[in-house]
Amino acid sequence: MLPDRIQLVIVTPERQILKETVTEVTLPGADGYLGVLPGHAPLITELGVGELTYRTTGGGTGLLAVIRGFAEVLPDRVSLLAETAEFAEDIDVARAQAAMKRAEERIAKGGEDVDWDRATLALARALVRIQVVSKRQPVNIATVH
Repeated sequence: MLPDRIQLVIVTPERQILKETVTEVTLPGADGYLGVLPGHAPLITELGVGELTYRTTGGGTGLLAVIRGFAEVLPDRVSLLAETAEFAEDIDVARAQAAMKRAEERIAKGGEDVDWDRATLALARALVRIQVVSKRQPVNIATVH
């Protein structure tokens, strides 16, 4: 008999962020988004930078910014160990906007002194944080750049 729900557990090095029974999860894999429904085939995957969304058994939805890590998917459980996982209300949008500006300036500067991997990761982190906040609360777009 296939399960009809998934236990979603999200952990960072600091603490457990979430433990909830859900009906579906969409998570950012390193090579694109992965949708998980109850009964999914087991797998382990690397996480990328992006939004994690889920639907609760009561029909509600959840949204988090997730930044790198690993996920284990089982037929009745999804476990994430993420470098960072944040709900919109936990994100400091002004800090994310400042980080985005710094990363853009570093990338625009170019040259041999720029650590491209670090700069593009910083930009991706800032963008996903701003995106998650904007989906949960209005963001003044004029202040983003």
